[in-house]
Amino acid sequence: MVRPFCRSPHQLHHCHADISSHPSTMLPANFFFFILVIVIIALATIAPPVSAERYDYSTANLSTRWVNNAAALQHSVGYSDGSAVRAIVLRSPKTFYGPSYAAGFFCSPPCDAFLFAVYIVYTNSGAGITMTTTGIPQVVWSANRARPVRENATLELTYNGNLVLSDADGSLVWSSGSSGRSVAGMEITDTGNLVLFDQRNVTVWQSFDHPTDTLLPGQSLMEGMKLRANSTTTNSTENRVYMAVQPDGLFAYVESTPPQLYYSHSVNTNKSGKDPTKVTFTNGSLSIFVQSTQPSNISLPQASSTQYMRLEFDGHLRLYEWSNTGAKWTVVSDVIKVFPDDCAFPMACGKYGICTGGQCTCPLQSNSSLSYFKPVDERKANLGCSPLTPISCQEMRSHQLLALTDASYFDVSHTILNATNRDDCKQSCLKNCSCRAVMFRYGQNDSDGTCFSVSEVFSLQTIQPEALHYNSSAYLKVQLSPSASASTANKTKAILGATISAILILVLAITVITLYVQRRKYQEIDEEIDFEPLPGMPVRFSYEKLRECTKDFSKKLGEGGFGSVFEGEIGEERVAVKRLESAKQGKKEFLAEVETIGSIEHINLVRLIGFCAEKSNRLLVYEYMPRGSLDRWIYYRYNNDPLDWCTRCRIIMDIAKGLCYLHEECRRKIAHLDIKPQNILLDEKFNAKLADFGLSKLIDRDQSKVVTVMRGTPGYLAPEWLTSQITEKVDVYSFGVVLLEIICGRKNIDISQPEESVQLINLLREKAKDNVLIDIIDKKSTDMVSHHQEEVIKMLKLAMWCLQNESSRRPSMSMVVKVLEGAVSVENCLDYSFANANSVISAQDNPSTYSAPPSASILSGPR
Repeated sequence: MVRPFCRSPHQLHHCHADISSHPSTMLPANFFFFILVIVIIALATIAPPVSAERYDYSTANLSTRWVNNAAALQHSVGYSDGSAVRAIVLRSPKTFYGPSYAAGFFCSPPCDAFLFAVYIVYTNSGAGITMTTTGIPQVVWSANRARPVRENATLELTYNGNLVLSDADGSLVWSSGSSGRSVAGMEITDTGNLVLFDQRNVTVWQSFDHPTDTLLPGQSLMEGMKLRANSTTTNSTENRVYMAVQPDGLFAYVESTPPQLYYSHSVNTNKSGKDPTKVTFTNGSLSIFVQSTQPSNISLPQASSTQYMRLEFDGHLRLYEWSNTGAKWTVVSDVIKVFPDDCAFPMACGKYGICTGGQCTCPLQSNSSLSYFKPVDERKANLGCSPLTPISCQEMRSHQLLALTDASYFDVSHTILNATNRDDCKQSCLKNCSCRAVMFRYGQNDSDGTCFSVSEVFSLQTIQPEALHYNSSAYLKVQLSPSASASTANKTKAILGATISAILILVLAITVITLYVQRRKYQEIDEEIDFEPLPGMPVRFSYEKLRECTKDFSKKLGEGGFGSVFEGEIGEERVAVKRLESAKQGKKEFLAEVETIGSIEHINLVRLIGFCAEKSNRLLVYEYMPRGSLDRWIYYRYNNDPLDWCTRCRIIMDIAKGLCYLHEECRRKIAHLDIKPQNILLDEKFNAKLADFGLSKLIDRDQSKVVTVMRGTPGYLAPEWLTSQITEKVDVYSFGVVLLEIICGRKNIDISQPEESVQLINLLREKAKDNVLIDIIDKKSTDMVSHHQEEVIKMLKLAMWCLQNESSRRPSMSMVVKVLEGAVSVENCLDYSFANANSVISAQDNPSTYSAPPSASILSGPR
């Protein structure tokens, strides 16, 4: 039987063999070979170049989104050590079985946090590329080592060419920064390089340019780049050990102030050109290329299998190779070979540890059993030691130097003090609080030596002077305990002072407790007033019920001036629970507000599901809004794609209808008084709803104005707030500001802008006078400028109508809705002298006229 069409080069030979040896054929074998060659050439011509030689698992196209979930990703494997990988792109092995490169999600045990990483896994390509559980996956690059993500996090290759990693809650974790560039797709190469490429297959972004702790064959470290070690074998956060390429070679440091050098491979050169120094890992060497010189090579074992080089948390730079015999990774070389043993490495015994023949101990005074240090962990001596008494610069008289003879330090490039004898060396350290230790090296005469100072002490090592042809002593600064020789008079004064202070504190404490108990008693009497159920009131929950549904308020969605918002679940419905923490209302006023807001319902108002008023606990339960607040979509805080014009129009209409209902369709007019993008929430389909009525005001129908203290948020306040006499038209002004922000894609007040553009309203005034309103349209939205320019200009004119200084000249919200529906046109005679926001802001700075802090209560974040 003829086999199916060959899916890889590894199956090509078998297909050919089956066809040519089929017993039923009567034609010559050469004829079938000729036909096969023609078919292969035709298929090679038709097939895309990326997948012509391997399975198409190694590339990904634009506008693709992957979810960190074992069920959602085809190539998901768990390993014997508890780690797991979930590959997104996977490169076919060069042989039938063997190590292969893949990129996707990776987790170390207990697998509750994931990296987006490039790793080496063992695979076979027998019937499609499959990963096996052989060996343990080796991470060679990661994007988010400082901030792992959770289950159901997402990776997206956006339509504009940006690779974006977001956590399960939608928060941005990492992006490639290639947005707006001509990207055609993503690929994992044969060398383990994760690449974003354009239509001409030219690299736009690559992981090789952003190394972490590992080098792969063919990868280069350019001048200024660093390898930075992981904290431990299972903790991917950055260690203090790093290796850097500098103009004159390769150097390794421990991070401190200043950095401490423990390895150098320098190249002598008179560098005059502009080409940067680079270090390249090739098969058999680590080559250092410096301008106008021959490469300086560090010899490595020739590769017989897949290799990688890793800077490890103990300071070693180790070369690993896959062993087919043992089916595991083995160390084939320690690249840093200048040290006689591990004791010369900076982290061999942690901070302050003394390394002797590979064993770690804490420092002791020479010829004494007196100890000033203790192990960080008694069972793990290599973690180092810590001082029993921390060094204090306020107690410099109590500083002393602990002498360690025949002890040396790895860094000889640190600060050299102007002291050539032992006593001067010690005194120079005692006079400088930032000095934590000095090392004194000398020959036969200790009155003529070199004094080195360090500001942070890592591992020291014991030495044999006869082997090194010099002597070395270390002096560690320690803090002495307070002197026990204080005079009796001072002791008496101290005891008397302490006694009097204790009595005063006790009396004060009793007074405070008594007042608190009395106040609490009356407060609880007030809190326990029994309220009868009121018609139209939302569901009343117990505090224990809401604490349970939010899992003890564990997942915070946002916070503001009046409290914090937490995600919860009541039954099968997701909710947002707002806990009021600084509300100044009494319980009766709180319940009256709940009754008022809870009794109204509109498609463009966030629904109040219920509340809790139990003693001092006051909480509001709202419906959950998955897209979060509007500000995150129009200010581009999370690197999101721009909203299209139709979506922006729908959001504007939803806001207008919500305000229209509050102003004109309720029994009593309701002025929201805090309209801003943070208080406008979006559901899954970007339908907008008004939220947060913590500052709202009820206005009787027969009232033309009401007097109230200033409330709201700077940048959104109408000019009449300065008089404290307001109407619902203050909401119309705020709506105009929000409308302007939606169209312009920026904040109304943005100090990151040039001085003349900080205030968007001032910029609008100038552009309106010059009739160039198109200049302030959001440049990130191509459809607004290219296809809807006329509609956008009309919308800007509506915003200017709402921003009129005189409230009587502003339209009502029902008029705004008619304009948006196309039934009415915007008034032509508009006044462009919009109020300067500075005057309102300066008035807000007076706390006596402002009822809430600048960061008003919000329900921001995804719900």
